[in-house]
Amino acid sequence: MYLKQLSIINFKNYAEFEGQFSKKINCFVGNNGMGKTNLLDAIHYLSFCKSFFNSIDSQNIKHNEGFFVLQGNFEKSGEHTEVYCGLKRNQKKIFKKNKKEYERLSEHIGQFPLVMISPSDADLINGSSDIRRRFLDGIISQYDKVYLDKLISYTHVLKQRNALLKQFYESRTFDSETIEIWDDQLINYGRSILEIRLQFLKHFIPLFNSYYQFISESKEEVALHYENSLGEKDFKTAIITSLARDRAVHYTTVGPHKDDLEFTLDGFSLKKFASQGQQKSYLLALKLAQFEFIKEQKNTKPLLLLDDVYDKLDEERFTKLLEMVSSDSFGQVFITDTHPERIEHLLNKKQIENKIFIVGQGSAKLIET
Repeated sequence: MYLKQLSIINFKNYAEFEGQFSKKINCFVGNNGMGKTNLLDAIHYLSFCKSFFNSIDSQNIKHNEGFFVLQGNFEKSGEHTEVYCGLKRNQKKIFKKNKKEYERLSEHIGQFPLVMISPSDADLINGSSDIRRRFLDGIISQYDKVYLDKLISYTHVLKQRNALLKQFYESRTFDSETIEIWDDQLINYGRSILEIRLQFLKHFIPLFNSYYQFISESKEEVALHYENSLGEKDFKTAIITSLARDRAVHYTTVGPHKDDLEFTLDGFSLKKFASQGQQKSYLLALKLAQFEFIKEQKNTKPLLLLDDVYDKLDEERFTKLLEMVSSDSFGQVFITDTHPERIEHLLNKKQIENKIFIVGQGSAKLIET
């Protein structure tokens, strides 16, 4: 699977862009702030129906314009597919595959799998548990439609239960029968979500460990642990015993929406005790394991987007990474960099098929070779 062509109108700082890509390595090079990452984000949009960086769709429309349009032409298993995304201010986002509009955006997720590696991945270590859960859910949702549907349903039920708890608090009333209706649904969806997450981690963790050892070339022992907010209780018992607390704070305090991932190195917290180099290697291993896992599950090579990775790794590790992603184990790759001569030299030295685009302020031009 690969992206043959991308067309952009009024997306972020681009008034217009159209480019055709190599099946292997594609580079967007130029100074910071010119729009290299915005091109990666447009590709991410076509895969996930949303921006990697900004969840408010209207804020991705170019300043002073009324709409944006993204179109991508994909080649997958010998078939040509056109994906269209359009958004007008104050209107519903439109997503189409081969000119047929989706009834639900969730139907599109996983059809064109993608992995993004970005400096913002540091938030996985330093940010809130929400970010780590989104990482977990984002991987599973690309290959398991049942999980995605249950996650959407769980989120809906959770909102309803929280609204009811708030209503009870404000009205100084309580109706046990009504809350039990939402509890039963929450437990049903929540149990499935927890089971699928734990099953996923059994397969994912060995891949992660393998990639970390490859990248770091060290004897350090890395691990990631699932922190279950239920503790040793089953979901139903946990919901019942937490009800008094839920009523006091008027929101649901236990369940998959409160779970977390703990990252450790040699048994100690990665956030508190690891060096910056160790944290970078850990994050890179997580994302490469994500790529490998999705490839195995979908039987296709996801697109791989590497944003500003060179500046986060030393030259030796970056060269090693470049050699790895240009191998047959990987498919199409998109890279951003600030030095065109550097990336061109590395690619030509290794004789890797590539296309390089020079990015200016809201423009990108292919270097003719």
